[in-house]
Amino acid sequence: MSINMTTPRSYLFVPGNRPERFAKAYSSGADAIIIDLEDAVPPGEKAAARANAAEWVAPERPVWVRVNGADTEWFHDDVTVCAAPGVAGVVLPKAERVEDIRSIGKPVLPLVETARGFWNVPALAHTPNVQRLIFGTIDFQLDLGINGEGEELLYFRSHLVLVSRIAGLLAPVDGITTAFDSPDPVRADTQRARRLGFGGKLCIHPKQVDIVNDCFGPTPEEKAWANRVVQAAAMAGGAAISLDGEMIDRPVVARALELLKQSG
Repeated sequence: MSINMTTPRSYLFVPGNRPERFAKAYSSGADAIIIDLEDAVPPGEKAAARANAAEWVAPERPVWVRVNGADTEWFHDDVTVCAAPGVAGVVLPKAERVEDIRSIGKPVLPLVETARGFWNVPALAHTPNVQRLIFGTIDFQLDLGINGEGEELLYFRSHLVLVSRIAGLLAPVDGITTAFDSPDPVRADTQRARRLGFGGKLCIHPKQVDIVNDCFGPTPEEKAWANRVVQAAAMAGGAAISLDGEMIDRPVVARALELLKQSG
């Protein structure tokens, strides 16, 4: 078990109607686990999934819970269960309204999955208890009629990164990659998310977790560069210098120090 209680890189979903998978998900190496009461659970199994979550959560194994939407009949009962000490916070699907977040009373990760939710992102991001934003790319594409995961969503991803920074939130979390039998799609998607300023990614299968965690950490080349920069800066005593044909000044040193911090 390696749940990371600082800044999670990987959030692994586990269906609430499959309690036999809870322990396996928790030991997968994911930084955070999300018990899903929403998309993964058929309507007839909502109550059972909620009961499964209530029975399993405990302070020594904190998890997040994705509740059903605020406009559904299951929302209030889901939020009630999330008051348990073992629930680290709530993932709110199709987040659009500040008042829905305020009604939860726990840390919240709003899922931005609709045009209205995206329009209201600045207000959502500045609402107390919001820890970071999640981009629900699949439903977002459906709502806006967008056909494509790459440059078609560039503006929207970049806006979430910008708003998160202005609001003082952790860097946002990117949506799922549906392919999990091959490592290449999730690696490419995670590397793109990191380049754009995201700090984490949703996972739908344990096979994706190690790839996501690895991609959000510095590469060996980046760590080697950061070490050279820090050593050169220390020898220069604060003066701007050149290294490998590039100028090294305070912002570059700050970037190097951040990379070393990420690498532990």
